[in-house]
Amino acid sequence: MNNKKENTINIPALKGVEKIFMMILMIYSGMAFGQQNNGMNDFSKAKIIVQKDLSKPEHAAIIMLVEEIEKRTLISLQASGDIPNASVPGILVGNLASVKNNISQLNHNLTITSATDTEGFTVKLLKQNGIAPLVLIIGNDSRGILFGIGYFLRKIFMQRNQILVPDNISIVTHPSLPLRGHQLGYRPKTNAYDGLDENMWEQYIRDLVVFGTNSIELMPPNTDDAPDSPMFPRPQMDMMVKMDQILAKYGLNAWIWYPLMFGDYSKDENIQKSLDASEKIFSQLMKIDAIFIPGGDPGHVQPKLLFKYLEKQTEILHKYHPKAQVWVSPQGFNPVWMNEFLQLLKEEPKWLNGIVYGPQLSMNINEFRKLVPSKYPIRRYPDITHSLDSQYPVPDWDIAFAATEHREVINPRPKDQTAIFHSAGSGSNCGFITYSEGLNDDVNKIVWSGLGWDSNADPMEILKDYSRYFIGTKYTNDFAQGLFSLEENWRGPLLNNNLVYVHHSIFEVMEKTASPQVRLNWRFQLALYRSNYDAYDRSRLLYETQLEEEAMDNLRKAPVSGSLIAMQQAQITLDKARIKQVSEDWKQRVFELAEALFQSTHMQLSVEKYFAIATRRGANLDLINYPLNDAFWLEEQFTRITKLDKEEDRLNEIEKIINWKNPGPGGFYDDLGDLSNQPHLLMGESYQNDPSFYRSPFVGFLTSERTKNWRVSWAQYMQTLYGQPLKMHYCNLDTAAQYEVKVTYIGTGIRLMADNIKVHDYLERAKEIGPVSFDVPKNATADGDLTLQWNAQTNGGTGRGCQIAEVWLIKKQTNNGN
Repeated sequence: MNNKKENTINIPALKGVEKIFMMILMIYSGMAFGQQNNGMNDFSKAKIIVQKDLSKPEHAAIIMLVEEIEKRTLISLQASGDIPNASVPGILVGNLASVKNNISQLNHNLTITSATDTEGFTVKLLKQNGIAPLVLIIGNDSRGILFGIGYFLRKIFMQRNQILVPDNISIVTHPSLPLRGHQLGYRPKTNAYDGLDENMWEQYIRDLVVFGTNSIELMPPNTDDAPDSPMFPRPQMDMMVKMDQILAKYGLNAWIWYPLMFGDYSKDENIQKSLDASEKIFSQLMKIDAIFIPGGDPGHVQPKLLFKYLEKQTEILHKYHPKAQVWVSPQGFNPVWMNEFLQLLKEEPKWLNGIVYGPQLSMNINEFRKLVPSKYPIRRYPDITHSLDSQYPVPDWDIAFAATEHREVINPRPKDQTAIFHSAGSGSNCGFITYSEGLNDDVNKIVWSGLGWDSNADPMEILKDYSRYFIGTKYTNDFAQGLFSLEENWRGPLLNNNLVYVHHSIFEVMEKTASPQVRLNWRFQLALYRSNYDAYDRSRLLYETQLEEEAMDNLRKAPVSGSLIAMQQAQITLDKARIKQVSEDWKQRVFELAEALFQSTHMQLSVEKYFAIATRRGANLDLINYPLNDAFWLEEQFTRITKLDKEEDRLNEIEKIINWKNPGPGGFYDDLGDLSNQPHLLMGESYQNDPSFYRSPFVGFLTSERTKNWRVSWAQYMQTLYGQPLKMHYCNLDTAAQYEVKVTYIGTGIRLMADNIKVHDYLERAKEIGPVSFDVPKNATADGDLTLQWNAQTNGGTGRGCQIAEVWLIKKQTNNGN
């Protein structure tokens, strides 16, 4: 991130604000503007014309315009109240009040946004033969000027010593949603934020503003984090004050995510400690527009105690910030607490302004809207940062990615985020502040900001702006397509996804031809890191899968070679993955880019090297060699089998390994977590309709040191949420046969029914993971069809329900072989 320097603007006193606009518009009264000829206009020597008496946010917006152009072009445009001569291009910036009385009398074709459209703006390119072109940036209000400048910056073409303005830049617009924000938590848990200094924060907030962000949610001390981070350039409270001042400087909304962390709120001493801490924070901040209190995760305060406390906290808040609002969420509540929460809402407490819909709610936002009194708007709090164990997990993800790149990976998901954005339907129309844990989700923030401004926006156009503005004009299309390709890398089984290598080769070409400035750009480095990691994952998966196939071939020869020799040879084969690795150039590049990102933006991609708090918190560099086959499980089996005395027993155990997935004649095997081997699973709705998987099964993963020696088929499994059953269907069964179902349970407290006939009641999983078997009632298969249905007991929280890895349906053989 670039540090910034302050610019000053010399704006001489004018006799009247309107006069400058009148003079300029008279010159252009017969102009043509907004011509769609894809032409370019050279503004490299332009002058910025501004009105006098700028407010502080408007002044900050002009400074942003000057500085962001200079960073990209080395051209320092002058901003003043002077009118340039007719040969010099101009960029005229003002508010609607300065021009609204002059437009109608000069040119009826010059449409200007309605004054009632808060934050709206007009950008127009005016052209007249013999006169240098002029761009108008007219905001309805101070924020309209800010966002109009942002639109101008991301649409123009900037390169060294050149500024080009396209003919088709003209627009009249206002935002679709009034609230468009992101949570920026300066705390140890994040993968980068705790390393950002004041200047880096201002730059990042500016970057978000350019794409229409109007709200930032801060975090106070005393959350569910450690009190300090080795990455902190300032103490938490000091940085919170600085960030709050930045928001005030640009006139943005300042929200605070404020969990209640003082224990049992039925105790007066804890309540007082919490209130004292709140007053200390509220009194130090110059701007608070709203606070958001999560009922749970963290906090977990019973609703009646929560509401009683918040009434007192609101009094303190209003003592320092009289207009600040209070919003609350019921996330993580069990059914009893949820019912209590909804009953309290019916009393319509006066201190409450709105409700937040976030993770760990047992229903989608449209269903939730029906239960919340219409008096209260609902703000969304979407998790855009996590790829698994989250509100919106990646659909159809391969375990190779889940095990290595893991939960907080660099995750551009433009298509998924667009689907998630539109899934709200009528559930919320006030807007969102996203849940973010660092810079890994940078692209997703921009997609949400773009859609928040124009809900019908094409995500490709948003990412073209992203690429042009952040990476460079020449990357407008190529880098945008590259970001989409990273999302496509994650679609379906990785073994079959040949496009991963194709996509990576494109990134390699971009890197080889990139300028030094682009190579040092942290956003460019983010994409390169992901692309190299994806390619390395696939290369290693192919290699380790082949080694396992060779090891199994060694085991199949055991009856001839002998069990001990067969296992020894299989072990030697598996060990090749450690002795001779593949694609070491890609792996080395991942490490180099991790170092580059630590230097450029303080991203923490390793616990030991870069001070990340955990591998789940973005430190996936530490997982780059996580095993992608059954090597560790096989080694355990070899150790166990070798201890057996009899050759016959050893051969029998080896046979079980070889035939692990074999259901026998007339049987079926489903590896439910394997996207290519779940033919009997009944799927749910489309991702577009159900991105949270409330009504649909989805793949879950358990990949850690504890599960490293599990079979891959155990570490990936199918799961459901909040009491949703998991179902499998079989047809054309032998109507006279007796069937047995064998299941590997990952979750616990699960019941199995076969065509509404109980197979077993709610069952606790055994301490040691492994398959368990049950007879299927013959009545259930008498018609040749069978539906197996699992249900799990859930009680709020994350809502995890059925978690099932493998299912065999085995046809029992009779004495006569049938």
